[in-house]
This record gives sequence, structure tokens and C-alpha cells, in this order.
Amino acid sequence: MFDFFRDKANRPTDVKGIRYELLQFIKHELQRAEGGEGGNIRGLTLYLNTSAADKPLYEAAVYMESPEIFKDEVQRIADDYAVNLPQAWQLDVVFDLAFPDEAVKADKVDAAFFIKTASNFIRQSASAYIRVLNGETDQQEYHIQSGKDKINIGRDKKAQGDNGFFRTNHIAFPSDSTNEGNKYVSRQHAHIEWSDEAGRFYIYADEGGIPPRNKIKIRSEKSDDIIKLSSTHIGHQLQEGDQIILGESAVLEFSYQQQ
Repeated sequence: MFDFFRDKANRPTDVKGIRYELLQFIKHELQRAEGGEGGNIRGLTLYLNTSAADKPLYEAAVYMESPEIFKDEVQRIADDYAVNLPQAWQLDVVFDLAFPDEAVKADKVDAAFFIKTASNFIRQSASAYIRVLNGETDQQEYHIQSGKDKINIGRDKKAQGDNGFFRTNHIAFPSDSTNEGNKYVSRQHAHIEWSDEAGRFYIYADEGGIPPRNKIKIRSEKSDDIIKLSSTHIGHQLQEGDQIILGESAVLEFSYQQQ
């Protein structure tokens, strides 16, 4: 009983204290990776699962509005301890998910940490929902699930590409619709894929969704910044509440919550 109250007393209760403990925790785990998997690290995942009352403190501690700041602090720790993170390493901060068994749990904060390598990553599963906010499709909401299948988005259910082959659009905007939102959706506009390694859904532009054709713009619920996809090879990691504009005015919304 004494240990229980002692541990409670040692837990930080403000943003600065939580940030300090999180960085100390990450430092300890990166030190363990030094000389081991350090050179093979693909990315780091920090899991945070705390009470509703404490969640704003944790969000501020990891700079949720400017995540690159927290990533820079982790990079400095890696540099100090000669952990060779690759140039394009990724830091994922995940809220409100149960801690995976493979992740290391922290003692003083509501956090767990996992170091991803080519041979060591957590296989997660998830489901999400794509809602049509503007434009006409055969459904107002689509339920998507993690797996190997791509979810194609475009004009008409069966769409013929420039190469002459047809593909199936799972989220299809009929070309005979009178809805203005459908007018500038390309036959092969975009697709959504699940990444086992990242444990996230990504959206990619297809040939009809990159300049100079009908474009793809994404706005996060947490920021007013507009992300434009300009390559078929670089995707955008979808976050809760992301709005996706296809062409001029067809709009989709990504959510993990069913409406």
C-alpha cells in the first residue's frame, strides 16, 4: 500500500513534468537500442492512454499542435546517445489505444514506447469510416478495414484508365450525377491503403489526382494547413477528422468513429 501512494506522489501533474518524464522514458529506451537495433530503427511509436482530465496535459506535453517540436527533442536525445536514427525516421504519437503487449510501459506517466525496425513492428488492425460531405455516391458512409486491399476512389464504379484497363472504384462518384461535386472527380483519382508497419491508413493520389489534373487537398481537424498531394508515391497519413477534397468540391471525411 505504501508503494502505491509513493508512486502516485512521484507522478508529474503539470505539462512540464509530464514532458520531462516522457523524454526521460524515451531516452532510456533509446539507450537500450544503442549498439543493438539502433542502426535498423524505422520509427518510434509513443502510446498515450490517460484519463480525460489529464489528456489535455499530455497533448500539450507532446506539442500536439506542432508535433515536429517534440520529434526534434527526441532527435536531440538520439544524437546525444549516438543512436543512429535514419534520415527519414518517423515518430507516431498515438492517443487512446490500449498499450500493445510488445510496447514497453512507463512507470511514472501513462505511456508506452515501441521501437520499430524492419523485422520488429506491431501488427495492428483497425476500422474507420469515410463519409461523403459533398458530392453524390451510392453510400453516405463507407466502412473500411485494415488489410491488403486498396480502397479505390474515383468517377464511376468501373473506370477505364489511360492504359486501357478497367479498375473498380469502391467509393464511386457517378458521372451521370447532376451534383456539381462529381464534376471534377477523375476516373482514377485516389486510393486508401493500410500500412502494417505504421498501423495507420494512408491516402495516395492516383494518376488523375495529381497536377495538372484534378487535384487532392487535405485539411486536418487540428490545423488549418492545407496538404496537397503531388506524387503517386508519397501518401498522407489519415488522422481523425481529416477532410479530403477531390477536384474542385467533392469532399470526404475520415473518422474512426461511426456516425
